[in-house]
Amino acid sequence: MIVFDLKCANEHVFEVWFASSDAYEDQRARGLVACGYCGSTDVGKAVMAPRLNAKGNQQVAVTATQDTQETPTSTPAPATAPVAVSNAPAPVDVAKMRAVLTALAQAQAQALSQSTWVGSDFADRARAMHYGEDEHAPIHGHAGPDEAAALIEEGVAVAPLPFPVIPPEAQN
Repeated sequence: MIVFDLKCANEHVFEVWFASSDAYEDQRARGLVACGYCGSTDVGKAVMAPRLNAKGNQQVAVTATQDTQETPTSTPAPATAPVAVSNAPAPVDVAKMRAVLTALAQAQAQALSQSTWVGSDFADRARAMHYGEDEHAPIHGHAGPDEAAALIEEGVAVAPLPFPVIPPEAQN
């Protein structure tokens, strides 16, 4: 799996996971990659910061240096001392976390209101759309982990929902 930051022609930046770089290129070429904000399929890769992970058992030290230009009348500025960084988790702002989760739940509810529930037929319907057997439309439903992995491996654009969905027939 690989994640890309993408940017549409309307300057919306969003993150999408793909099975591989080739899967991204294939889906983009066929117009299957669309902006989640405006629906534009004029999408390309955005500038991304590299992800560099330190080993979990090592403490990170950051050393900042000042730019030193050698001139006859100046002396190099000394480097600052190393700064120790703790591996302890940052404190959680519960109110901020609640606000983020509420916004995410509202975004999911809005997306689902514009999507069709297909239940356990999700994998079959998603494949049919991917291979051009059905017209493309937003759908949501159930797919087990193995089914979802198989869809991603085939290059079918799917993503898990962050919150559980109650099937329409189970709602009261």
